[in-house]
Amino acid sequence: MNASSSDLAPMAGPGRIVLLTTSHRVAPGLLSWPAWQALRAADAVLCADGAHPQLPYLREAGIAVAQASPAAQELVDACAGGRTVVVVATGEGEPALTDGLARLAGSGRVAMPELELLPASYDLPGARLLDLVQVMDRIRVECPWSSRQTHEGLAKYGIEEAYELVEAIEAGDREELREELGDVLLQVVFHSRIAEEHPDAPFSVDDVAGGIVAKLVHRHPHVFGDEKAETPEDVKEHWLRTKAEEKRRTSVTEGVPLGQPGLALAAKLASRARTAGLDVPLPRGEGVGYELLALAVRAEAAGVDPEAALRAVARVYRDAIRQAEGTAPEQG
Repeated sequence: MNASSSDLAPMAGPGRIVLLTTSHRVAPGLLSWPAWQALRAADAVLCADGAHPQLPYLREAGIAVAQASPAAQELVDACAGGRTVVVVATGEGEPALTDGLARLAGSGRVAMPELELLPASYDLPGARLLDLVQVMDRIRVECPWSSRQTHEGLAKYGIEEAYELVEAIEAGDREELREELGDVLLQVVFHSRIAEEHPDAPFSVDDVAGGIVAKLVHRHPHVFGDEKAETPEDVKEHWLRTKAEEKRRTSVTEGVPLGQPGLALAAKLASRARTAGLDVPLPRGEGVGYELLALAVRAEAAGVDPEAALRAVARVYRDAIRQAEGTAPEQG
């Protein structure tokens, strides 16, 4: 018996399901080329959210999108005959649908279509900062405490968070370091959000970021310009020179915050004088202040941070106190 042409035709496969994911941190319509290829080649494009931000751009590109939220079996049936169905995922990522497809596949009783997860847009490095700005904006509007805060009222928290960051660094605790960096970052975003409301001189977190970007580019001519820097000393020379040009200061002491801890202040002043080539005799006098000044200057000349050195010894002293009290933690 001769086989008919229909008998010889290849059997259509179970089809293909493409779950298309996008990032809300990337402007709608900016999709990868594989995503556009999948959308144009699909037999059907579905989206459960009729207000999905991608839909106007897909329709403008000639992609017909049906608003539908099929169950797993319905979607499998829609792929029968080798059809390809693209599902534009909502922000939650369609967990109910993917769980249902997993159950069908695990049952072994259903000829499953080919399943593909296709990211159509990716978060760029730093994209979560956009989330932080959005969360801070909502908190500023809706939280009774946050909505009343001022720069002055938050100043103490900035100092506290900076010290906690230093403590995490010195302790070598990576998890604590990540958390404390977040707390410091929150201070920046919080103050920037408050600054937007100033009646005469408002600025935003974008202005803050733009300012530091411009400063970094200007102070790194060996990276973004034609100058050369082979050693860390060369880099420091570039930095100090461009900083002096920007600030046009008349004294090397300008810009040194007098409110910082005493040892750090003394070391910073000594560093400024030494870098400028100034031979300034230390003031003479009686008392522990003059002795501490001399020690801080000596430490700075030796490349030692006197604040960090004192904190390290203070921790040893704290442990000795606990030992004397009998409250020292047990050693494992």
